Amino acid sequence: MSDFAISQREVLYQGFFRMARYHLRFKLFDGGWSKTIVRELMERPSAVGVLPYDTIDDRVVLIEQFRPGAMAHTSKPWIFEVIAGIFSPDEAPDKVVIREAAEEAACEILDLYPICEYFVSPGGSDEYFHLFCGLIDTNFIDGIYGLDDEGENIRAFSLSMTEAQALLKQGKIQSSPAIIALQWLQLNHEWLRGLWQKKLEQQR
Repeated sequence: MSDFAISQREVLYQGFFRMARYHLRFKLFDGGWSKTIVRELMERPSAVGVLPYDTIDDRVVLIEQFRPGAMAHTSKPWIFEVIAGIFSPDEAPDKVVIREAAEEAACEILDLYPICEYFVSPGGSDEYFHLFCGLIDTNFIDGIYGLDDEGENIRAFSLSMTEAQALLKQGKIQSSPAIIALQWLQLNHEWLRGLWQKKLEQQR
């Protein structure tokens, strides 16, 4: 038997995302069951993100785009982010992230390293995020990308690891995937550069 029980589910809204209302109970830590509670949940597909990193030049690629969810907290709701996109259950996250990198920043991913998987905001959404670091071989990336039919206007740009970490420390990066990815890269920076250097030497 499951440790939770859903007695009713109602779809309240169906658009780009779906909003549903659940009537449910769950097991308590003392062994009993909770009373029936009612919770609204935003249902949306899983998402994937990648931080492109050039180990030779020690540079990362970030994107910047308008985000309506940031309007309530700032007069300039353009957010620094990693490349990201949603995907369907029949797609593999690593394949999707390669496609998104090409669409949003004209990046060719040479190798992928999983960073983590996590629930974005499980108190009100079922979104599940797969995060990667993707190795690239490029000196500079700077341009405007995105799909017109999806209303995308994405600025992609490269910056040094030092510059990226400075933005992070200054609180100018406010997207959780970008924060997590840059912190992971800071911890694994030397290991990743050394590993890629060995691969390049073996290919010579």
